Amino acid sequence: MHKYLSRILVAFVAIFMLQASPAMAQATRTWVSGVGDDANPCSRTAPCKTFAGAISKTAAGGEINTLDPGGFGAVTITKSITIRAENGVAGVLVSGTNAIVINAGASDRIVLEGLDIEGLGTGLNGVNILQARDVVVRNTSIRNFTTSGITLNTPAKANLTLENVFITNSNNAVRVTSSGLQGTARIYDSLFVTNTTAGVFVSGAGNVAEVSGSQIIVSTKCLSIAAGGVIRSYGDNVLCPGDAPVIVPKG
Repeated sequence: MHKYLSRILVAFVAIFMLQASPAMAQATRTWVSGVGDDANPCSRTAPCKTFAGAISKTAAGGEINTLDPGGFGAVTITKSITIRAENGVAGVLVSGTNAIVINAGASDRIVLEGLDIEGLGTGLNGVNILQARDVVVRNTSIRNFTTSGITLNTPAKANLTLENVFITNSNNAVRVTSSGLQGTARIYDSLFVTNTTAGVFVSGAGNVAEVSGSQIIVSTKCLSIAAGGVIRSYGDNVLCPGDAPVIVPKG
């Protein structure tokens, strides 16, 4: 009888361990490498290959770091997380789709830093923000997307902050069209050049963009608003109608 109960207990513990292992396997800091493997645990000594492979092994509020240059692929972000690249080119290259989709919780915070995002002329959005509380993009280059370099289109209040972001050869560099009419983009020290429709496009009363210390040049429109959207451009920006740069005073 005791032997029988012991076997049941062992089986129960084994089942519990199997069910718990995915959550237990998540780390607060994970690593990717150009020569990694998504079958790895994403540790520093056994890194993963892609951001998508690492994100499932990274705890909410954790961080994915790059060990070396590489192409780390498209990713959908569904929780608070930081993706930081400080060791060479961290490429995200896509064709005909979005590069990074953020569809997290309404109170989640996401940081993207040091990325090189390429759409090959057919990609939709470099970063497509569907839901989050705060998104920060720093030291990042985005090129060749048919909708926008970055789109903020959330159903509730959301903040997008850009610092030292380069966006070129896209339809819009930044597009703020939140259906919740509480989308705010703050753009600092960035360069948007040769974007087809607009450098910054804001549509919908309650949606706002604030631009400071930035250059938006060689685009059909530097700043474009629709349906009651608001753009505040401060006096340290360089903007252009067509190819002729002008300084726009605070207002």
